[in-house]
Amino acid sequence: MTNILIKDETATGQILNEIMIAVENELTTVKEIIEARVYAEVKLYNEKLPEYYNGLIQPTDAERTLNGYKLRSNRKIDAEKQAYIALDAFVKNGYFVLIDNIQAETLEQEILVGDDTSVSFVKLTPLVGG
Repeated sequence: MTNILIKDETATGQILNEIMIAVENELTTVKEIIEARVYAEVKLYNEKLPEYYNGLIQPTDAERTLNGYKLRSNRKIDAEKQAYIALDAFVKNGYFVLIDNIQAETLEQEILVGDDTSVSFVKLTPLVGG
């Protein structure tokens, strides 16, 4: 097992959130990193059921707030569903994954990771206006 610190960053490099994940093999894929991240953050949320969920993907029936996603009912989140949505969002360019400051291109892309590997998720915010 290799532990990796995952960071959520803005396009300007401001760190919004951090979570430690574990991957089974040093040679892993972008897909496995995304899944490990989503499963770890859902597990943390489901264990404590705090008021806000600070995950990669907005859960169904939740509203976005300054403090994270606020679920309308105090319920557990389905990690498998969140992982599916997260993988789909990556494919549709909903966010970028930077590994040692190099942008990941595909879910199948293999990466050699170690304890010093830097992994950042950069969410894209849609422009409003017209």
